Amino acid sequence: MSEWFLLFNRDPLPGTWNMAVDEYLFRLAKSSRNTYLRFYTWLRPAASLGCSQEVSKVVNLEECQRRGVDVVRRMTGGKMVLHHLEVTYSVASSRADIFSASLDGSYRLISEALVSGLKLMGLQPELSSTTAAAYARSNLPCFAYPARNEIEINNRKIIGSAQKRTGSAFIQHGSIPLAKELELLAAISFGLDPSRQGNMTSLFDELGRKVGYQEAAGYLQQGFEQFFGIRAAPLELNPDELHIIEDIETNKYSSPRWTLEKVEPEEV
Repeated sequence: MSEWFLLFNRDPLPGTWNMAVDEYLFRLAKSSRNTYLRFYTWLRPAASLGCSQEVSKVVNLEECQRRGVDVVRRMTGGKMVLHHLEVTYSVASSRADIFSASLDGSYRLISEALVSGLKLMGLQPELSSTTAAAYARSNLPCFAYPARNEIEINNRKIIGSAQKRTGSAFIQHGSIPLAKELELLAAISFGLDPSRQGNMTSLFDELGRKVGYQEAAGYLQQGFEQFFGIRAAPLELNPDELHIIEDIETNKYSSPRWTLEKVEPEEV
């Protein structure tokens, strides 16, 4: 049985730190044959922007400030996501023999592992077959509609994901809402009607009960282990690694030049 490294952050963390850790794992994946699986959640509500999105078109900065919502920019693409009451996962690897050498192939395999985890909770998820053309061209938030190979339950989106690739190395991360916050999402974004159920759902809506972060992440971990036939070995970051992550956070994810202007700093 092959082994992946598992970083299970049990305590909520700031958005800038979360993004810096994922970037560090991506760097590790580029320089090794290891695969990294991470679960984490968020200390405060945070709107994450896709790497190429224009801030002024997708998020209301004044409303975010008024409501205490942080704004961060991801290294991955995709559309804006409101992170708060959720499980976030990330997978980083350069193993084309496991995940295939294409974005579509690796994306679908990871989605199927997530489906396995949701089924362990007693749910019946499915992969979306298409991306609506109007949604692809829009500035609506990620959970407004499902995209191809994203995960739905009862025709509503339950997981939104995004991926970045450099050669065979990639990182993919995504959001699984524990509960919906449609009013807050509509308040900080443009074009979303808070009075409608919309095309998103949550674990609470589908299970009919509250689900904690650690419980949900535990099921998803089991889904990855079963689908890929792997063992997830706990990973502890050492002080030198934490220092590198602090530098990434300071120089990139806490920088307004990256968050607001998309200016990539030199790698630290």
